Amino acid sequence: MRSIHSLTRATAAATALAALLALSACSSKAKNDDEGGKGAGGVKTGDGVTSETIELGVLTDMTGVYATLGKSVTQAQQLYVDQVNAGGGICGRKLKLTVRDHGYDPQKAVAAYTELEPKVLGFAQFIGSPFVAAVEKRVDADKGLVLPQAWSANLLGSPYVRVVGSTYDLETINAIDFLMKEKGLRKGDKLGHVYFEGDYGENALKGSKHMADEAGLTVVEQKIKPTDNDMTAQVSALKKAGVKAVVISAGPRQAASLVGVAAAGRLDVPVIGNNSAFAPQLLATQSGPALQKNYYVASPTLPIGADTAAAKKLVADYEKAHPDDSLDNGVVAGWTAASVFGEALKKACADKDLTRESVAKALLTIDDFDSGFGVTQDFTDPKAPSSKESVILKPDKKATGGMKVVRAPGAADAAQGYTAGE
Repeated sequence: MRSIHSLTRATAAATALAALLALSACSSKAKNDDEGGKGAGGVKTGDGVTSETIELGVLTDMTGVYATLGKSVTQAQQLYVDQVNAGGGICGRKLKLTVRDHGYDPQKAVAAYTELEPKVLGFAQFIGSPFVAAVEKRVDADKGLVLPQAWSANLLGSPYVRVVGSTYDLETINAIDFLMKEKGLRKGDKLGHVYFEGDYGENALKGSKHMADEAGLTVVEQKIKPTDNDMTAQVSALKKAGVKAVVISAGPRQAASLVGVAAAGRLDVPVIGNNSAFAPQLLATQSGPALQKNYYVASPTLPIGADTAAAKKLVADYEKAHPDDSLDNGVVAGWTAASVFGEALKKACADKDLTRESVAKALLTIDDFDSGFGVTQDFTDPKAPSSKESVILKPDKKATGGMKVVRAPGAADAAQGYTAGE
């Protein structure tokens, strides 16, 4: 789950990231006093773990393009921590989140990782595929588990950076499969794809191109910057090209603009977004009616308003903790990632080893995790996402969290036979 906040041109961002990485390589790394020792219960400990606490980092976006998502993810993770701690913690220790807001700024994201990495066991959240990719080699060396709120297939392969749910290319394949089976897209048609430059959008585009080859479609590409908020030019180009449907791999604002402008310009075609291209607050904007008519979202799990016991409990608990905040699927994403990290910690505790390497190895033993939102996650292969399935959702003002299910969890045949990132 890309920025409308302080990202410059891609070349400038890359230069800034490279400079920061070079500088940070020279920094000394502080170590926890308990490292290599035995803490509570005779458990081996290391970075971020004391006899009383397990500290996890959160690198989020509270002020940029994904501010709404970042807030929901972080509050859901804090809710998980509070509930675990109320029940006695994990391994005789209380969990603690240390949060940094990078505002979807590459310099702030890398600097925040550099600051927190020596102090924490790992990261329960890291928003932004480009930023995670920028530090992935460092993560492999540091060995602290990272569960990103990012789904680029370029992040696959590391035992320490683990994607929770289907990657953007797989998600896009599932999305287009839905368009073809249920929304009238056919062989020979043109499919528009509006996407952010960088890891997120370009990985999603791979899914479109794969599906186009499989199904006989033609992809009409429209690359945008995270700072582009008005989709008028893109809609005009897609209408002129005669597209029969559109995929958007961008942020909520771009999705709302695209759908709203398309409705005003009489481009009456279905639009489907990747999982981070929607926020329920958009339903209160001028684009709200058009979103409810023509917009869909591919999601790695059932929505927050799902009819499951786990969903209903999370809704009740979250509303009690944050009565003034809206419910959205960021709550599900945050809760799921925190729960996955918690399960790995419990397994590592059973082995009496809470060092970074042990926690990452513990995650490799989890092959059937379900946080109660309809999709089973398998973490045994670092080269693969934990799932190939997607749920297709539709905006609905009457639904809890603003989304309802229009297609149950599943993976298209084209997704089943596809290797993420190929």
